[in-house]
Amino acid sequence: MTEQPARICILGGGFGGLYTALRLSQLPWEGTQKPEIVLVDKSDRFLFVPLLYELLTRELQSWEIAPPFAEILYNTGVRFCQANVAGIDLEQQRVELQEGAEIPYDRLILALGGESPLDKVPGAASYAFPFRTLADAYRLEERLRVLEQSETEKIRIAIVGGGYCGVELACKLADRLKERGRFRIIEQADKILRNSPEYNRETASKTLEAKGVWLDLETSVESIGSDSISLMYKGTVDTIPVDIVLWTVGMQASPVVRNLPLKQNQRGQLVTTPTLQAIDREEIFILGDLSDCRDNEGQQVPPSAQAAFQQSDYAAWNVWASLTKRPMLPFRYQNLGEMLTLGTDSATYTGMGLKLDGQVAYLMRRLAYLYRMPGLEHQLKVGVSWISNPILDAIQ
Repeated sequence: MTEQPARICILGGGFGGLYTALRLSQLPWEGTQKPEIVLVDKSDRFLFVPLLYELLTRELQSWEIAPPFAEILYNTGVRFCQANVAGIDLEQQRVELQEGAEIPYDRLILALGGESPLDKVPGAASYAFPFRTLADAYRLEERLRVLEQSETEKIRIAIVGGGYCGVELACKLADRLKERGRFRIIEQADKILRNSPEYNRETASKTLEAKGVWLDLETSVESIGSDSISLMYKGTVDTIPVDIVLWTVGMQASPVVRNLPLKQNQRGQLVTTPTLQAIDREEIFILGDLSDCRDNEGQQVPPSAQAAFQQSDYAAWNVWASLTKRPMLPFRYQNLGEMLTLGTDSATYTGMGLKLDGQVAYLMRRLAYLYRMPGLEHQLKVGVSWISNPILDAIQ
């Protein structure tokens, strides 16, 4: 009998999952060793999350940042399955889909990402807008259109969280709404971007001030209503009228992941070895937001797109090594710096000995993300679009 090829099942088509699949398809499998690679995601499109903000300012179109998986994976040998994961049977080594089908696996890669925890504050699940997915961006865009077409004099937006997402959203929306917008960022800590390099934090703070964004520091959210938000500051609760509440804080794993009998940290992330494997489950690899990982030098790996992008190379190699009986490589995280967009023509960057802001950083950010776009064909299409659109706008 002919031996069945191994099956590698990848759950989640974000930076970690998609790029692992692409890398696996390029590795030197020998003849009968070549496995079946299946990528499962609930969406039919990959989302380049760091550029999601540009949809709100119409700097980019959805096709540029969210190409279909079928297009990206064409001619790679990777099979795409659009489905929701209902459960994972670790003992039988199979993935159960909500549609009723099952996918047996020899190696499993968990890259499902996280969800916004909207159950922590009364009213958040009903009235707050998360900002993680293409659907989130479309929902926010529709709400903004209604408000922009209304007769309301000021559009009041409260952004919960002074981290990367909160700051970038505030800057982009301030440029879109201009004088009509009223913005406040609500942050529990005593400063925004508390994990950022000081240069980026100072540049962002100056930009927010120039754009008229109010900062509520050392402030927590008590509740959210249909047109209001209640804030706690030094023991006093103040209720403020708002038109939109954007929720950008926190991350939690999906129930499917939280229910797995695997070692987890307090946030529900799965603890891994330096080779990105689950503790006591060498056939399972974990990366991205789901991963609580320390690399080979003991440094904590951040739950960022940059880290997931780097992990994908190691995860693909180690899966290949485990199937071809070669040595695995412990993950080594390289901090290449931090970039933030600060509006429609400005950004800030710190890293690799450089400190940049303004249009130079904005251009550098665009070029860096263009390089990381999946697939040469999509890179070329997007690159041509980014070069030609300003020229066409200038001619018209």
